[in-house]
Amino acid sequence: MGAFDTMMSIRQRKGAKATEVSEDGAAPQENVTLEDNLSSGGSCRRFWKILSFTIGGAIALCTGLLTSVYVATLHENDLWFSNIKEVEREISFRTECGLYYSYYKQMLQAPSLLQGFHGLMYDNKTESMRTINLLQRMNIYQEVLLSVLYRVLPIQKYLEPVYFYIYTLFGLQAVYVAALYVTSWLLSGTWLSGLLAALWYVTNRVDTTRVEFTVPLRENWALPFLAVQGAAVTYFLRPALRPGAERLTLLAIFLSTFIFSLTWQFNQFTMLVQALGLFALDSLDMLPALKATRLYLIQTAALVLVCALQFFNPMILGSLLISFNLSVLIVRKFQKNLKTGNFLNRLVKLLLHLFMVLCLTLLLNNVIKKVLNLKSDEHIFKFLMAKFGFGATRDFDANLYLCEEAFGLLPLNTFGRLADTLLLPAYLSVLCVTGAAALAGAFRNLSQPPGDQTGKCSVSLRPETTYNLVHTVLFGFLALSTMRMKYLWTPHMCVFAASGLCSPEVWGLLLKVAHLYSPARMCMMRYSVPTLILLYVCYKFWPGMLDELSELREFYDPDTVELMRWINSNTPGAAVFAGSMQLLAGVKLCTGRTLTNHPHYEDSRLRARTREVYQVYAKRPPEEVHALLRALGAHYVILEDSICFEHRHQRGCRLRDLLDVANGHTMDGPGENDPDLKATGHPRFCEEIKRDLPPYTALFTRVFQNKTFHVYKLSRSK
Repeated sequence: MGAFDTMMSIRQRKGAKATEVSEDGAAPQENVTLEDNLSSGGSCRRFWKILSFTIGGAIALCTGLLTSVYVATLHENDLWFSNIKEVEREISFRTECGLYYSYYKQMLQAPSLLQGFHGLMYDNKTESMRTINLLQRMNIYQEVLLSVLYRVLPIQKYLEPVYFYIYTLFGLQAVYVAALYVTSWLLSGTWLSGLLAALWYVTNRVDTTRVEFTVPLRENWALPFLAVQGAAVTYFLRPALRPGAERLTLLAIFLSTFIFSLTWQFNQFTMLVQALGLFALDSLDMLPALKATRLYLIQTAALVLVCALQFFNPMILGSLLISFNLSVLIVRKFQKNLKTGNFLNRLVKLLLHLFMVLCLTLLLNNVIKKVLNLKSDEHIFKFLMAKFGFGATRDFDANLYLCEEAFGLLPLNTFGRLADTLLLPAYLSVLCVTGAAALAGAFRNLSQPPGDQTGKCSVSLRPETTYNLVHTVLFGFLALSTMRMKYLWTPHMCVFAASGLCSPEVWGLLLKVAHLYSPARMCMMRYSVPTLILLYVCYKFWPGMLDELSELREFYDPDTVELMRWINSNTPGAAVFAGSMQLLAGVKLCTGRTLTNHPHYEDSRLRARTREVYQVYAKRPPEEVHALLRALGAHYVILEDSICFEHRHQRGCRLRDLLDVANGHTMDGPGENDPDLKATGHPRFCEEIKRDLPPYTALFTRVFQNKTFHVYKLSRSK
């Protein structure tokens, strides 16, 4: 799916101890003195607490803002964004990024806000011969909000629309880093861990974010609010919260969960992982049951509200998350004695509880999908089945994901980069200590009745620490299996490792195991070790960051610029274009022409359209290709040499190979083919059309070409 990426090239450019009170007459005076000392000590502690909070909060704000400026500067230096032309700026929003930004541009160009909303709700240019509700199909409320703000705020004279858009996203990086900082601070009790987490996030930028080169991507809108949710949940799980603080925290959790869900189409899968973690901890009695229930309800309520705002998007209603959360709450009602009995008894009940929840989840989910006739996410399950070895597939959509590097296993060189900053060794150390403590706590909970403090283990973890432990483990497995998911895991790695190095829990456990524990030694370790790591990371990576900021480049893609200008100048505004998903997103943004297909792949009918359009790269006769394209209303088709003669993927993963296998044809080149695949008598369309033979020229007329693209106009009939 990365053919469009290959067109993008970059060109270099320049206690007070209480005193004993005697029984003589001096006692009252000594009592007064003691009370004064206690009052004075309490005031002093309160003062230092306020001072620490003020300093820590100021550092959180500064680190967030500096990160925002840092990524904005990298974006400017990499593209020379302020100097390139508007069409080049738009082309720099590659693949689906350009599609999303086009709706922001569309709203700004609408004569009024009302007409802009109408154009999104009754759109007939994103998919030819179909009228779709974009607010239902896509997560673009953020583009709508920004376009409204830009129109109503008095900033048009001072800030171009594109800068208002990208600066908002770079500004969200400040929120992101501040939320990670606060989460680490809450877990460790010191803002030093927040500073270390923020520094690790920046120095591991290659693996923690891609905002500077994929600005409008949905995850760049959503992940800052996921981090805010993580901080709020961490605070919520603290024991003995005051009622007012608890209510405000629940509101923060709901709002952050809602915004996260509204801005990213993969929200349901991310929150399903969270729900699985909650379920495990709740079942093992490692979280308060009432708080776990509230979190289930908040997840479900936020997703239902998003579903309503997206005009009851069936993909949300049919999500596994809603089915799972409902199943957990229903089964809990009927299985109230889960936490009684001896170890073996409780273990059997726990396994039965797990089996009942999973069965009910699958039953509910299947019923909902049958009722709604939902097939939008079936390609994801086909992909997962094939990825984890449950049978090979010839399904084109599943193989399209399987062959992309982003959906493969996490590359080994990632661990080398994470180790260079000391993040990986610190993370693994903290993970081992807290993991062992969590397992001991789980075994203890299963071995003794609830509320029994007899023989209470001294290595128990706080609920918020346990929650973050399970969070990082589950997202770690997700990242290891699918590289694209590392952006969910690596930022939390920074938080978890930094908080562990500064945590009295972790150092207390280590020192007790080594029989070296004392409060003074524990305090020394939790401050000295992270300080030394901070100094090391700054010393090693600061010069490189300065060099990176001074390195100037320039966006350079003349072939795509030439194509967009030709389309604008030589084709009617109502023309319909067919081509690769990635390129057509740029066509929509730069020219406003109608598309046959696009990169937002979460719709079964769109996937079928894409397969039909991509037959231009298969071994099909010109009459069949022409009929398929005309059935979609196409007037022009754009062929790309980078796809037709692709060498980026190995044999079996090239787009033309996927099409051949899906069509039952043998693949090109040396190598084996499945025995049931047949040779076809037709040459590959994208190669043969360039020979200008009569069967092709009768149906397709070349109207534009350069080194990268060939544009053909379709005849109206055979």
